[in-house]
Amino acid sequence: MIINFYTKVDCLLCKEAFALLETLKDLYSFEINICDIHANDEWLEKYFLLIPVIDINGTILIGDDIEFSRLEQVIQENI
Repeated sequence: MIINFYTKVDCLLCKEAFALLETLKDLYSFEINICDIHANDEWLEKYFLLIPVIDINGTILIGDDIEFSRLEQVIQENI
């Protein structure tokens, strides 16, 4: 499974969310596709005010939704 992680440089919330993903990666089999929103105009327009954004097979987690138990639940549902 590939998880898309939408982020930008120097984003503290993004670093925290990425750390959660890294922790869960030790427990579950998935890859993290890092998507810098400044590399794509569509991502920039869509996610600029929302990052960090995690897309797990179409389930989108944004900002406050990104917490360990919720993230783990969505990963388990999609493995």
